[in-house]
Amino acid sequence: MPELPEVETTKRGIAPHLLQRQIVQLTVRDRRLRWPITDELIAGAANMQVTSVERRAKYLLIGGDSPAGGGTLIGHLGMSGSLRLLPTDEAPGKHDHVDFLLDSGKLLRFTDPRRFGSWHWVAGTTDPCSHKLLAALGPEPLSDEFNGDLLYTASRGKTVAVKNFVMNNHVVVGVGNIYASESLFVAGINPKRAAGKVSRERYRLLAGAIKKVLAASIEQGGTTLRDFTGAGGQPGYFKQKLRVYEREGEGCLRCDGVIQRAVIGQRASYFCSLCQR
Repeated sequence: MPELPEVETTKRGIAPHLLQRQIVQLTVRDRRLRWPITDELIAGAANMQVTSVERRAKYLLIGGDSPAGGGTLIGHLGMSGSLRLLPTDEAPGKHDHVDFLLDSGKLLRFTDPRRFGSWHWVAGTTDPCSHKLLAALGPEPLSDEFNGDLLYTASRGKTVAVKNFVMNNHVVVGVGNIYASESLFVAGINPKRAAGKVSRERYRLLAGAIKKVLAASIEQGGTTLRDFTGAGGQPGYFKQKLRVYEREGEGCLRCDGVIQRAVIGQRASYFCSLCQR
């Protein structure tokens, strides 16, 4: 599943091609995504002049003005979705569900084999972050608002595993499975430890690790484990930097231990039991 670095990479890839461009045609081949694409979205996005391209958690926010009053497109890539910039004569494939034709002559195409992605519409000047999918989200991990003290305060009394705790989007957004495992390794914290048993000082280390790991992944264009590519079709290279994820049975890069695999919260987790306490 594309996580925060992959979505940020996509945002940075498409933004220069969308800003101040008009969506002259919106082609929807299959409305049946995770939530059906609405008539309001199709009408609202028609002839929209794009004025902003932002990211909130794993959602892309494409805002603009139009004769119909404008608004914001909220897009989620789901488990297998991608956005690619293509020439207008590129024939659509089986899983190419939505095309945004731009006045530049380029085509932004949404492809989603599993159809777990989604597109939503917030009309007019309504704050898109008030949408029900975004309203209850926690802080951005790369923001000043997010820090170890916030994690420590929110974790008191929690018996859930610390890995699941930092993957909770109500606590902090965008720390998906890969990056939770990697960040906990950098901070030296065992992913199975109860969140309420982690000290303030160690949460400060973990918050710093999360920022460092996510920033490094964004720098590398995200992580390609299966089929993620950026807007131009290029893969992400952070996979080459992974310290523990999918390295079960290999030697720890920090001590004499061996990387282990455990299922925590129904997700595969990787860690070193010697140097992660």
